[in-house]
Amino acid sequence: MTDTYFYDPAAGHGLPHDPFKAIVAPRVIGWISTRAANGALNLAPYSFFGAFATFPPIIGFSSEGHKDSITNIEATGEFVWNFTSRALAEQMNRTSAPVAPDVDEFALAGLTPAPGRNVSVPHVAEAPAALECRLLQIVRLHTLDGQPLDNWLALGQVVGVHIQNAYLKDGLFDTQAAQPVMRAGYLADYAQIGEKFQMYRPKA
Repeated sequence: MTDTYFYDPAAGHGLPHDPFKAIVAPRVIGWISTRAANGALNLAPYSFFGAFATFPPIIGFSSEGHKDSITNIEATGEFVWNFTSRALAEQMNRTSAPVAPDVDEFALAGLTPAPGRNVSVPHVAEAPAALECRLLQIVRLHTLDGQPLDNWLALGQVVGVHIQNAYLKDGLFDTQAAQPVMRAGYLADYAQIGEKFQMYRPKA
């Protein structure tokens, strides 16, 4: 029998630090740009992010707290996900600062807002890729016993894709060259993509 450590999250983990985020890792960063109803720009990273459908493409991120990104998306129905490359890691980190809603994180981090094509929200011009999205739904998460949490899941359908030509190789997006930065565990732990391998699904 495998020797394992087990705990019930409701009773506490009993370890020096909660291992949950270290186990569910690495996670691509949800670097989300939004525009407030008054036009103010916002750019913020979220560690809970993922893709949930292909046809049509749907992505989403979860905010712990009803933060400016959620407020802006509720008001405008739009957001953009920006690819965080290793070269942009420091700028991404700067946009995580707890600043007032009227502070432009693009300017704060020295980034260039590039205009959207199918949404009014700009994307990070320096990012290798960006996904323009229109809101599908915002879901407030609940516990097993139905208690509402201060966690908000925003799901959006991708309506526009920007890719820097430098990262297109023979018509394929070169993820390895773009070097995505990912959350990889505890408070300050990040990772970048390492060695890749190929494995095809078995045929029926």
